[in-house]
Amino acid sequence: MAPNSLPRLVASMAALAIALLLAGCGGNFNPTLAAGSALTLESRSLVAGAAAQPAMTDKTTGAVLVDTNGAIQWSAAFPDGTPALVRWSVTGGDPHAGPGSITAAGLYTPPSYTTLDPAEIPVILHARLAQTGSNSEADAATAHILILPGFLRPIAPENLSLAANATATLTGSIAQVGGSAAIRFSLAAGPSGAAIADPGTLSNQQCTRGAIDSPNPAYTVCSVTYTAPASVPAPTAVYIVGSVASNPPTLTPALTPALTPALTQPLTLPAARSSTLLLLNNSGIDSNPIAHQQRLALPVPLGSSSGSNSDYDTHHGQLTDCCGGTLGALLEDASGNQYALGNNHVLARSDQSLPGESVIQPALIDNACTPVGSGPGATAVATLAAYPPLNSAATNVDAALARVSPGAVDPRGAILELGSKLPDGSLDAAAPGVSSGKGQGEAATLGMMVAKSGRTTGLTCDPVSAVSLDVLVDYYQDCAETIHAFRKKFTNQIAISGVSFSDAGDSGALVVDAANAEPVGLFFAGGTDSLGVEHAIANPASDVLADLEAQLAQPATNQSPGPLAFVGGADHPVACLRYPTPQPPASPLPTLNPTRQLQADKALALAQQWANASGTAVRLSLASSLDHPGSPAIAIATDGSNPPPNLPREFAGIPTQVAQVSKSATLPDSQLSPQPSPQPSPQPAQQPAAAALARAILVKQSRAAELFLANPAIFGVGVGQSHDNPADPAILLLVDQNQPLGALPEFLDHQRVRILPMDRLHVTRAHASPLRTNTACHIPTQ
Repeated sequence: MAPNSLPRLVASMAALAIALLLAGCGGNFNPTLAAGSALTLESRSLVAGAAAQPAMTDKTTGAVLVDTNGAIQWSAAFPDGTPALVRWSVTGGDPHAGPGSITAAGLYTPPSYTTLDPAEIPVILHARLAQTGSNSEADAATAHILILPGFLRPIAPENLSLAANATATLTGSIAQVGGSAAIRFSLAAGPSGAAIADPGTLSNQQCTRGAIDSPNPAYTVCSVTYTAPASVPAPTAVYIVGSVASNPPTLTPALTPALTPALTQPLTLPAARSSTLLLLNNSGIDSNPIAHQQRLALPVPLGSSSGSNSDYDTHHGQLTDCCGGTLGALLEDASGNQYALGNNHVLARSDQSLPGESVIQPALIDNACTPVGSGPGATAVATLAAYPPLNSAATNVDAALARVSPGAVDPRGAILELGSKLPDGSLDAAAPGVSSGKGQGEAATLGMMVAKSGRTTGLTCDPVSAVSLDVLVDYYQDCAETIHAFRKKFTNQIAISGVSFSDAGDSGALVVDAANAEPVGLFFAGGTDSLGVEHAIANPASDVLADLEAQLAQPATNQSPGPLAFVGGADHPVACLRYPTPQPPASPLPTLNPTRQLQADKALALAQQWANASGTAVRLSLASSLDHPGSPAIAIATDGSNPPPNLPREFAGIPTQVAQVSKSATLPDSQLSPQPSPQPSPQPAQQPAAAALARAILVKQSRAAELFLANPAIFGVGVGQSHDNPADPAILLLVDQNQPLGALPEFLDHQRVRILPMDRLHVTRAHASPLRTNTACHIPTQ
């Protein structure tokens, strides 16, 4: 892989979970071949977060399509399918950005931006047999590539909540200077997939384009205004979708003969799309995370964009990209000194910073990657004071303290949107609650509704989905995350799961109990499952305070030792905004081998005996387990809201699953059903009993180490809730959905096991590139 392709792949957008129009697929692509050519070429598209797929092709010209955030893996073969060893090269392309590059292994990486439209700058791919040295056309093949500009920065905000008649402006930028490409905005059904009668309207779509010959050429920025419907009877969600589209050319002198069939339709790619999840609410609340990303008046509130003034990468003296996170909360020591709380990887650049480094608001990512000292737009609000080192087995948090500058940070500890609704529908800033916890916070419990206010997703609420969670998290030396530094294990962490609860840039946000605003944890990492649900990881508040106090007590810090406490006020509820979670599709019955089928038949017979003996009216069937994808379960349907009393966890090693049917349905004496029974919600409200949860935690603590060692796909072990039976706890295994999983247990020491396939956890500071092509700003001396 080309060295400069990794950042491009990391920054590209994952495919949206909505219906997308495709330009056509090119599995075995037919290239332009010379008469008698002995080669055929195949192309596969590489997009971050997705498996390689046959590359898209334009139906009119046959050219392969790629956007500036993607890559194409090419291969060559003889007519009989035998792989051919060839020499690759590319010519043509953009007059300023070039044709891109291709490795000896056939990995093509497009240029990082374009200045003309795709049909005006075709790239010609050349493949020639390597072993012959011949110049014969029979030993060569060519293909054409059309490059579309991808998203330089996705549509912002990525989520927001509006009341009836409210408006918001959404903006995105694409990697083109000049040209005619634009972001085309549209409305689509929300995560539920159900269309609504009046989703609102889009107006004033416009783009601002730079000129390549200007002193500081800017990329194309497009925006649109959304207006909510006049009436919102009940909370609902819609997507505002942005697609990069390039218009057909008006002039074709640069086109090669292979592209003479003129392009008649705009070109677009599924990967070159971005969306905003919009929650329409009937509570009269307007919440827009853009307010968290702006430069704020002093003293700045917490929950706002912030980061190290040195959190950027350079190449040949030129700033190439930058990062940022969230200014989380305010702490105070016994002497009254106040500190801004954030993550180590945001404020201290993953152990690379020295005390005294400037912490700024907003972060570099929200100020065009311009450090304080290089230009306007940001304010130094604190200086790094101390941080527990991440690359140490003795620490268990990703946290850092910055001594606030006089008058720079709200001394009350107010956090954006944590307060009550104002007359205009916005939410007031408010300090976290400290009256019941005495400034020490409180412990998270399974199912607790929590809230956080962060730079990227603003105010969001979702339930705690796991406790006592051990996780492996990777850290990097650079902002673009191309140079791996180390992997750290955190123990006894908290997980919160929900759509749009958190995302990159929310790192450092304080997690609070939504019922009283008491601090619960410090958000620092997250990952996404196949349904698009984010799983956020937070350090417990008690661990954060303890590790920071220990660090301040070190003589080298030259700080005042003593207990730390959260700065706040009286306990108060938080106006929760919870985005809808997509329901998983109904799982088909798994295909069982003969041995497994005999086991399932025995389990059904034992379940029938249990139902007859207990006198419980149930319907039994074989279903797909919700805890263990691809495995069977004995589904037991009842007409009540609770499972039958004393329901066994398994019969003959097959787990039981609780499902409800309508109370109006007739349930005769226990009977076997050949059809799958109704499946429970993936996020049930019922919680396991405290004693059962405590037993599960003991099992997790005794077995976690061996689970990590036994299977490299496992990167998290904790305790959550069974989805097969919400009354039972389950040992939760976070597993890499991009790796072979191997054999995973269905039970551990008589405890249920729930498997959660998802992307590996990553630290969640936001990453972006400058909005201009030649940002060679002065790098300030630290």
